[in-house]
Amino acid sequence: MDHFSLTWGRWVTRYRAATIALSLLLAFGVASGGQFLTFTNDYRVFFGSENAHLQAFEELQDIFSKNDNALIVLAPRDGEVFTPEVLAAVTDVTDRAWRIPFSIRVDSLTNFQHTTAIGDDLEVAPLVEHPEGLTEIDLSRIKAAALDEPALLSRLISPDARVTAINITVELPGIDEATENPRVAAAVREIRDYVEVTYPNMDVYLTGIVMMNQAFQEASISDTTQLIPAALAIILLMVFLQLRGLTGTLGTLIVIALSVIAAMGTAGWMGVRLTPPSMSAPTIILTLAVADCVHILSNWLQKVRDGLGKQEAMAESIRINFSPVLLTSVTTAIGFLSLNFSDSPPFHDLGNISAVGVMFAWLFSTTLLPALVTLLPAKPRQGRGLITEMMTRLADWVIAHRRTLMPTVSLVIVALVLVIPRNELNDVFVRYFDERIEFRPHTDFVVDNLTGMYFIDYALDSGESGGISDPDYLAQVDAFSTWLSDQPEVMHVSTLTDVFKRVNRSMHSDDPDWYRLPEERDMAAQYLLLYEMSLPYGLDLNNQIDVEKQRTRLSATLETLSTTQTLAFEQRSYDWMQENTPALLTTAASPPIMFSHIGMRNIVSMLGGTTFALIAISLLMIAALRSWRFGLLTLIPNIAPAAMAFGLWALVDGEVGLGLSVVAAMTLGIVVDDTIHFMTKYLRARRDQGLDAAAAVRYSFATVGVALWTTTLALAAGFLVISTSAFSVNAEMGLLVAVVVVLALVVDFLLLPGLLIRFDRWLCGEKARESRERPAPQTN
Repeated sequence: MDHFSLTWGRWVTRYRAATIALSLLLAFGVASGGQFLTFTNDYRVFFGSENAHLQAFEELQDIFSKNDNALIVLAPRDGEVFTPEVLAAVTDVTDRAWRIPFSIRVDSLTNFQHTTAIGDDLEVAPLVEHPEGLTEIDLSRIKAAALDEPALLSRLISPDARVTAINITVELPGIDEATENPRVAAAVREIRDYVEVTYPNMDVYLTGIVMMNQAFQEASISDTTQLIPAALAIILLMVFLQLRGLTGTLGTLIVIALSVIAAMGTAGWMGVRLTPPSMSAPTIILTLAVADCVHILSNWLQKVRDGLGKQEAMAESIRINFSPVLLTSVTTAIGFLSLNFSDSPPFHDLGNISAVGVMFAWLFSTTLLPALVTLLPAKPRQGRGLITEMMTRLADWVIAHRRTLMPTVSLVIVALVLVIPRNELNDVFVRYFDERIEFRPHTDFVVDNLTGMYFIDYALDSGESGGISDPDYLAQVDAFSTWLSDQPEVMHVSTLTDVFKRVNRSMHSDDPDWYRLPEERDMAAQYLLLYEMSLPYGLDLNNQIDVEKQRTRLSATLETLSTTQTLAFEQRSYDWMQENTPALLTTAASPPIMFSHIGMRNIVSMLGGTTFALIAISLLMIAALRSWRFGLLTLIPNIAPAAMAFGLWALVDGEVGLGLSVVAAMTLGIVVDDTIHFMTKYLRARRDQGLDAAAAVRYSFATVGVALWTTTLALAAGFLVISTSAFSVNAEMGLLVAVVVVLALVVDFLLLPGLLIRFDRWLCGEKARESRERPAPQTN
């Protein structure tokens, strides 16, 4: 490999113009695929097509009308909804909401279909008509009716009558995902802007599934426009401080840029639809790409300082670094490719794009970078520098204190591993966004003052066509509805039984004693028919009953819950139905249910991904180091950092969400980079130069210590930038990866040298046999 890598280095530095031209042609040719990139802001993209909970939810939506919605919440500053001015505003907004693209239903306080008795007849009419002329008596009557109506209370009117809402149900065609949801969100915001101008004494809040989908896109745009420039600036500053020259920094910038655009172009050719997780790939790629450049340029500058010419020094640097840089790139790519084991497709895209970017970074750093920096003027400063001297002193200190460091670091690792079980799976999917994204503070206000963002649907089957009018069926549905209403997490229950009760009361002269279910099936069926025939277009019951009148949708609105709480509620409701209404037994379906299950499913699936990455990387390490013993030893510094990081997370936070579930597999390929570079330099000193273990450790610190320090700082800085993302899945992932990267350097600097010296005799047993079986390699 040394001969091949030396030949490679001499070729790219000899034919520099051709190398640069071919590299640019390849990069821009692949990058042209970027024109095919599209962005999807549908939350369903987080779930694979075979996800059972997604299938259950889509089946429910196929039976009934879809309930994707936008909720416009009006909060009068004087705290009183039931005034002519506010009710006029609600009526105005309701009328305008019908003109929102793809809207199929608009529900509000004013257009609620209120039933009253007119003699022996049933009158179904909007609760509020001609609001400007309402008297105090009218307002009192409307307020009493609204606050007594289960279908409205804690859904469209708050219990304290201070906040009201207009709910717009939309059905997106799904033809052009990139524009449909944004069109709806833009129309909703136009209404918000109109209200703020026309009714200045009213605050407006926007939430709902449509606005949540839009938040995914806005979080991605925020990350792209803010995080990538910040990460690039910080990393280039670190590279400049390390290399102390503009030529190397410029070369690094070009390699980073070409790696990113080539990776994103490849994603375009592959037909990838971008999502918030996959949009963090450019930042990850630019963070990882710098490591290859730093190792090659550091050794190049060192050789130039030793007196070699620029081209000869670069060829020698490539000879030394070609194998370890290739190996670290492959292992990093394997770590990212293991994300294909994830149960959430956006992480597949993140892994694939990052893996491609890492390999492009290797290619450009061993071709374009050497050709460019040897072509441009460069005057490396003489002297080893303060940091190099510090590395040498650190090596001496580690060797001198290895008998103390080994047990101390080992105990810390064991202690942190033991607390890992304190972590628990817990996520709150509406809090995937921080306060910088409008959706988050608006949703928090709505949950605190009106209704919840979480909902759980049940499709309750009567078993026969027209069976929803059966008194026994209705009694069971009512019993389940009552039980749900009594649960502390439930804010509102939407159930067809309330309609039957309301009509039954109205058909008995609005006598409150008749607010109960009809006792005869025929009577119930007639009431339902009479009510349906009285409803205006767009406000029918298709959102609650199917065409065959065999099934009804019961929907429970919940306060904001964590993953654990949502799953506990789901199980509790299932157990209650199994014991009390077995004929109605069904599973719940909704986005909160889907997001709650995906975290656990992802952890289980990523166990396979981590195992795959560990086995593949270990085999590569054994082959590259030409020793199963050295390969086995490197498992410690490769596995320990992620384990320590999760232990620290258990002590600091203790909640593992969707973003953290992929960290172990992803970082396994990253942290092995430090080990590879340290070990290859160590083995070069032991095998090629005949140094003893302690001297070989010093050689590793002297030759690669500064580069490892610089790349670790760059990686940590890059991932810390990601930790400032407005999308918490990316933010938590970035923070923990930064911690893992730092811990990896700590383990490689403080523990690995002691292990190499302590087990030198065992490790050299194999080395001695190898040396007898093959000719001695050439020395430096």
